[in-house]
Amino acid sequence: MKKTEKETKEVETKAEKPVAKKKDKKKKPNIFVRMGRKIKEVFSELKKVNWPSFGKIVKSTGVVLVVVLIFIVVVTAIDSGLSALLKLLVGA
Repeated sequence: MKKTEKETKEVETKAEKPVAKKKDKKKKPNIFVRMGRKIKEVFSELKKVNWPSFGKIVKSTGVVLVVVLIFIVVVTAIDSGLSALLKLLVGA
């Protein structure tokens, strides 16, 4: 199938034309405007947060500390037991 002269000219003119950018596309605001908006949104959301009372915070912190101490004791016991077993096996 052979292209006619008209078709080849159309293809050539289409290839020669640079791709025009859309002018109606909205331009993004600069970085500082976007950062300012984001910071305002963050503070707006923080105002909506239901903050716990001081008593609840102290109780929760106490629970976390107790659980951590329990895990420290358990891990230390397992480590001591395994090192003692290793000493028995190696005979050092």
